[in-house]
Amino acid sequence: MYRRSILMAAMVSTVALALTAGSASANDKLVVSTWGGSFRDLIDEAIGQKFTAETGVEVEYVTGGTMDRLNQAKLASAKPESDITFTTAHVGWLYANDGLFEQLDLSKMPNASHLVEQAKISPYHIGAWAYVYTIGYLPDQLPKGVKFDSWEGLWDPALKGMIASPDFDPSHIIAVAAKLEGGDAAHWEKGQEKLKALKPNYKAFYTNDANSQQLFATGETPVQVILSMNAYYMRDQGVPVELVIPKEGGVLGVDTMGIMKGSTKSDLAYKFMNIALDPEVQAKIAELKKGSPVIDNAKLKPEIAALPGIFTTPEQWASQTLIIDHKLRAEKTAEWRKWFAENMIGK
Repeated sequence: MYRRSILMAAMVSTVALALTAGSASANDKLVVSTWGGSFRDLIDEAIGQKFTAETGVEVEYVTGGTMDRLNQAKLASAKPESDITFTTAHVGWLYANDGLFEQLDLSKMPNASHLVEQAKISPYHIGAWAYVYTIGYLPDQLPKGVKFDSWEGLWDPALKGMIASPDFDPSHIIAVAAKLEGGDAAHWEKGQEKLKALKPNYKAFYTNDANSQQLFATGETPVQVILSMNAYYMRDQGVPVELVIPKEGGVLGVDTMGIMKGSTKSDLAYKFMNIALDPEVQAKIAELKKGSPVIDNAKLKPEIAALPGIFTTPEQWASQTLIIDHKLRAEKTAEWRKWFAENMIGK
């Protein structure tokens, strides 16, 4: 019954696209694979809507878990279901290693000239925003004398039965323990005994962000190794979480974007990714989700720029981040999870 309205809309859209986007047609759409929930909403509000306004092309989102989407992409490799995929930096290496991403031509994204070095993940995927896993705590429940100027503070005996960290990705605490023992992620075995010494202080291992929020809200684990963006969400919900960057740095995480090999919309994909790196868009991401900009020319509000885990200068990127090589992390994640499950969770 709406044929006439649809036809009129298509005619208007075609004219608009001819004026603004040249090669785009009224039937074009760009398919973006991402996490669901607030992250899907963030991408749509900060990037997708601006992309549609500038090109006339609608964005369709395919959502799911990080590994679920990777497995589906492998099954659909001959004819990818999406044009762009958002995923973590280390899982992006798994896409690249399986030949699922096309090699990027950064000259097609002028805004990429402002990428910070820490966001240049590979020839196949680049950063969209960054964050840290660091120490969050409830000040009114912190035992007297406990300090987190160093990650060493987590081992304070006063925290017995009080802390939590994720069970789905132990790489953060594994890298920290190795660092404290004079090693690094590549030589993570140096921190194994250090990790075992932390077991008495554990109360729980959370399975996802919602579980982390619940453990904080109830006070069951008043100290956590936590995703900075999740901590700020909780603060907005009235949970008085304090976040600190220890002197060794917060463990850097970068959520990335890549173009699927076989996409027939690569030109539109480049436009979308270029918009994602626009300074105003990066500032909006920082405001909405407290994700750190991955370009050096975003202008943030002072109160946003002052937050722990938001990096706006080369000095901050260099001194406040503890970086696990993303390719190494992709290779070691299964091994780390197995060791952690057997030695930290299962005993």
